Amino acid sequence: MATLTANIGSRERRKRATFGIVLLTASLGAAAILIHADVSRGWRLLLILPLWAAALGFFQARERT
Repeated sequence: MATLTANIGSRERRKRATFGIVLLTASLGAAAILIHADVSRGWRLLLILPLWAAALGFFQARERT
């Protein structure tokens, strides 16, 4: 059975979690603005990129990688 070893410290985990929170907040704010401005779905689809980066930050912080 494989043993998991964390390769980042608590300070780096906090940084990645903060990065995820900031990007998630910015993405939700941008989504609200784009929806309110009645922008087409194609442009709103671009929000996948910052949401993906936010998810990476959360997952990396949680898994300590």
